[in-house]
Amino acid sequence: MKPFLYIRPKNLKEAIDAVSFHPQASFIAGGTNLLDLMKRGLAFPEKLVDINHLPLKKIEQKRGILRIGALALNSDVARHKLVNDQHPLLVQAINEGASGQLRNMATTGGNLLQQTRCPYFYDTAFPCNRRQPGSGCSAVNGINRHHAIFGVDEGDPDQSCIAVHSSDMSVALVALDAEIVIAGQNGERKVPLTGLYRAPGNRPNLSANLDKGELITAVEIPDSRYGKNVHYLKVRDRASYAFALVSAAVALDMRGNSISSASISLGGVAYMPWRLPTVEKFLTGQPANDALFKQAADMSVAGARPFKHNAYKVKLVRNVIYESLKTAAGIA
Repeated sequence: MKPFLYIRPKNLKEAIDAVSFHPQASFIAGGTNLLDLMKRGLAFPEKLVDINHLPLKKIEQKRGILRIGALALNSDVARHKLVNDQHPLLVQAINEGASGQLRNMATTGGNLLQQTRCPYFYDTAFPCNRRQPGSGCSAVNGINRHHAIFGVDEGDPDQSCIAVHSSDMSVALVALDAEIVIAGQNGERKVPLTGLYRAPGNRPNLSANLDKGELITAVEIPDSRYGKNVHYLKVRDRASYAFALVSAAVALDMRGNSISSASISLGGVAYMPWRLPTVEKFLTGQPANDALFKQAADMSVAGARPFKHNAYKVKLVRNVIYESLKTAAGIA
């Protein structure tokens, strides 16, 4: 690990300025991802700007919006009464992520921005467009068992990136229509969480739509209409401390046995949590039953583009969607 300067700014503005005006400065909070990248020679910040002491940890209700500060720890969010009462889907997703020790350190904002766990990104012996654009994607013709089947560059994937986003929390938040609050040199702005993530395109080294010095300060979730008709299902190689092969966050607004509306997103299959609007529309207004959910599961893989070693994910997506819908609807 290379030497670096460590500072603790007095307030949010000082923190933003410290990163905005230094080309090799980075924010650090929990550090559960950044420190690993530094130790492995994949990140080289010359200045670390510690934001842990900033007042961004509060979890509160404001005008029908649940606001979670970006520095709220994953474990604290999962235990909070407001979150448990209003958004059990988010609690389920958080508790499926990483380990208890990591959840005690990881922050909400950091979780959303974590780097991919693609082994070719971490192994500098292999070319990787995410590390060095234009060098090639080793996963395309390599061992791509864990890689994307949606959102893959239709042009030349060898010049892009087929790595998947790793967060469990973000999959649930996308299904809950969450927005993020971002602070920077030009003030504050809000964007849907789906707007945070960049498609690889011809700049796969940039995975988030954040300008230099911009910082996520909060996540905001609108009032839930789903109640307890939710389910987060994660399929992985190990029972714990493993990233998703495929996961699904499903939320159903039930009126008796009828589905008034649905919200579905997938994890482990794309560069971001992958929403399924066509499937959501198909389910709306329909009576919940086994046959309907099998049809929805078949629709969920439309447009999938598997590679040599991850074609199994197509069947796995079908099964995960089917089981999640049944559980959420209470007919499992």
